[in-house]
Amino acid sequence: MSLDPQAVRRIVDAALREDVGRGDVTTEAIVPVGLAGRSVLIAKQPLVVAGLDVARAVFEAVDPAVRWDPQVSDSDTVAAGRLLGSVYGPARALLTAERVALNFLQRLSGIATLTRRFVDAVAGTRARIRDTRKTTPLLRTLEKYAVEVGGGVSHRPGLDGGILVKENHIRLAGSVGAATRRALDARGDMTVEVEVERLDQIDEAIGAGAQLLLVDNFGVEQVREAVALVGGRVPIEVSGGIRLDTVRDYARTGADYIAVGALTHSAPAVDISLETEPA
Repeated sequence: MSLDPQAVRRIVDAALREDVGRGDVTTEAIVPVGLAGRSVLIAKQPLVVAGLDVARAVFEAVDPAVRWDPQVSDSDTVAAGRLLGSVYGPARALLTAERVALNFLQRLSGIATLTRRFVDAVAGTRARIRDTRKTTPLLRTLEKYAVEVGGGVSHRPGLDGGILVKENHIRLAGSVGAATRRALDARGDMTVEVEVERLDQIDEAIGAGAQLLLVDNFGVEQVREAVALVGGRVPIEVSGGIRLDTVRDYARTGADYIAVGALTHSAPAVDISLETEPA
């Protein structure tokens, strides 16, 4: 997955409007116009890098004269103390851009770092780690990008990106089979994924044409039963509160995908510092 520069710029511009407002009054009071500066970005903990281009876009949006010199790339795993890159330019611009650039870089690297931990935990199994729509409003594109940087697989980008028949659709339609058939009739060109909450719904969903099953809030043994019952007829995705200490047990059941909402809704920001001095 690559980031659309225009989409990134729109998000960055909105973030800068929120943070800078009518101006960086502290910097304008203290830092002389024309003073050149150099800032260095340093990892303060082990992490997987994600969001360098977003951070760069922040600095360049504040002042196009800024020069960006990265020392690592997105998806790199770095140790604490590693220099991630340097930024050169007007000192006022470096200070004004600092917080917004770090917010994006710390947040996206945090998502990539957590995702990589989940991906590593299921290594050697067939399971792939997948994200959800539990993202920060307006930041989904960036957060899903960070998941892919960490080695995860992005699910649908939005409600128009794929059919996922969930429990509320099923209740409103009257049954798993009815909901599945309606979805297929309306959008036969899209893969129809159907959520099941009980083992006895599996055959009904597949019989109605489901092309992928989501087993939600099943225990490990129940997932193993579901995999056996499906018998390879369709892929299986598992979801529902799966943690790092349990994900490998789920992966060993033979499931194809494991959906982890925590990748985006609960990933802690990593610690990255930006230190500035006169150039």
